[in-house]
Amino acid sequence: YFYIVTFSKSLEEQLSSFIIIFLLYILSIAWNVIITMVIVLEKHLNAPMYFFLSNLSFVDILYTSVTLPKLLDVLLTGDNRISYISCLSQLCFFSSSCIAEILMLTVMSYDRYVAICHPLHYVLLMDRGKCVKLVASCWIVAFSCSILITVSTSTLNFCGSRNINHMFCDIKILTLLSCGKKKMFPVLTYLETLLLGVCPFILILVSYSKIIQNILKIHSTGQRKKTFSTCTSHSIVLLIFYGTLFCMYMRPASETSEKLDLIFSVFYLAVTPTLNPLIYSLRNKDIKNALSKIV
Repeated sequence: YFYIVTFSKSLEEQLSSFIIIFLLYILSIAWNVIITMVIVLEKHLNAPMYFFLSNLSFVDILYTSVTLPKLLDVLLTGDNRISYISCLSQLCFFSSSCIAEILMLTVMSYDRYVAICHPLHYVLLMDRGKCVKLVASCWIVAFSCSILITVSTSTLNFCGSRNINHMFCDIKILTLLSCGKKKMFPVLTYLETLLLGVCPFILILVSYSKIIQNILKIHSTGQRKKTFSTCTSHSIVLLIFYGTLFCMYMRPASETSEKLDLIFSVFYLAVTPTLNPLIYSLRNKDIKNALSKIV
């Protein structure tokens, strides 16, 4: 067993932490389920953008459900044990869904780039078959990388403390707890963060910079302001998500950084999945109209 010792033994602190995390989890699940149902039920929402939004909502549901319920159970029951197999399973599913989220956000930025900068070719470039292939590619890459991470982690030896001072079983924390040869794991973490974090982030920045250049050419002040507002809100979510991930995984592991890592993990585990449907979906006029129609 490993032992999740993130929170103090004070009943008041545990209760307040439970309430906050529970509310964020329920809110995130509720919003994402609603968005997915609206897109599935309303046939006119069959554009690629809404197809990607529904998949993003599914990813948010998956990776919050992999981590937060166990944490809530620890806070509620006080039983902070998590078995070795459960820990590796949590690591595997969290890694795959987190990587899928990064790649999905990259695909969505490309979709918006094509829609705004090449509207006449949008139907040809983003037909249903290509959208399905893009989403399938995101999941294939995500699961392949997560399996590599999980298999590598399973080779670690744990001969000392097994107290996880974190919200879930994370590769950075498990590497810190392990003993013996583990020089390859910081390199693996940095390499995966570079390839699956920095590179997609650069592609997103390029897409949005092209979009902004195109917006500046729009003569209608109202349309330009509306598009700028949408891009700004998207950018805020992206900066929160990527900023916390980079701060978490690009810094070297140390015992003094555990509290800071805990703060960062709250943002990408609970805050971002709650903000995604609000920013990407509920600001969208078509989705709001479809939601009011269903209600």
